[in-house]
Amino acid sequence: MEMRPLRYFVAVAETGHMTRAAEQLGIQQPPLSQTIKALERELGVLLFRRHPRGVALTDAGRLFQVEALRMLQDMEAMKQRMARVANGEVGTLAVGFTSSAAAHRFVPEALRAFRREHPGVELQLRENNAAELTEALAAGRLHCGLLRVPVARPEGLIFETLLREPVLVAMPSDHRFALARSKASRPLPLARLCEEGIILVRRPGAPGLYAELLALCHAKGLRPRVVAEVDRMMTNLNLVAAGVGLSVVPASMTGVHAHAIAYARLADGGQLDAPLTLVSRVEEDNLPAQHFAALLRRHASENPGS
Repeated sequence: MEMRPLRYFVAVAETGHMTRAAEQLGIQQPPLSQTIKALERELGVLLFRRHPRGVALTDAGRLFQVEALRMLQDMEAMKQRMARVANGEVGTLAVGFTSSAAAHRFVPEALRAFRREHPGVELQLRENNAAELTEALAAGRLHCGLLRVPVARPEGLIFETLLREPVLVAMPSDHRFALARSKASRPLPLARLCEEGIILVRRPGAPGLYAELLALCHAKGLRPRVVAEVDRMMTNLNLVAAGVGLSVVPASMTGVHAHAIAYARLADGGQLDAPLTLVSRVEEDNLPAQHFAALLRRHASENPGS
């Protein structure tokens, strides 16, 4: 049923007069009368009793008035909801992140800011490794993602570097390198790192931060000994804490296992850094995702050293 006849009916019911209702609606009286008669024919009931001074609701008319008001109110509420959707004030935002990206204080700060600015948006947060996040974005299961060095660049995705931070060597706190450095904070030479077993966070053979580490070693004629390749940064640090090997991690990870892991700067590793990368879809039509990406860019530009 169209909403216009309902509005016309309610106006007549409230004024009790066709002419006054027509004036209120800004239309002529004959079209209004014709609309009411057509509505009565459609419903199969008499809604008004006509008399010289105007009209009065029948029993059926009074029942229909309740339903008509409810339907008009529901329609108005739906319009308001749709307006909020159109403005990106409500909806769902699915964000993925790697554990190392989430460890950077920039990410929780940005999520809190987004919640404050868009309280009506439902946030769906998922953690995974960079490869699987990229695949989920390409498949449309996520709206955007935060990771470090991209491991693949499928068509239809945009990769933006928000921030960069140095990488540090992570080693067991009782390792000889850590004990030797206890009285001095000298950087650890890359050659010394290659003397130990190294743990990588990646799919075997995939690009990314750890591929860049291997490339740097090879460029300097060094032969690193890889003892493990894992999918997640937290698994990496768990293995370091257990004494399985050494690794390099973004500087923002230094609070992890502080009792069991020592962190050191990497000498001659200036070419290595850990970016924080925003991955989003080309021509993204999800307004909350657009608002979130804009917020990330704004916060990154305002806090380049975060």
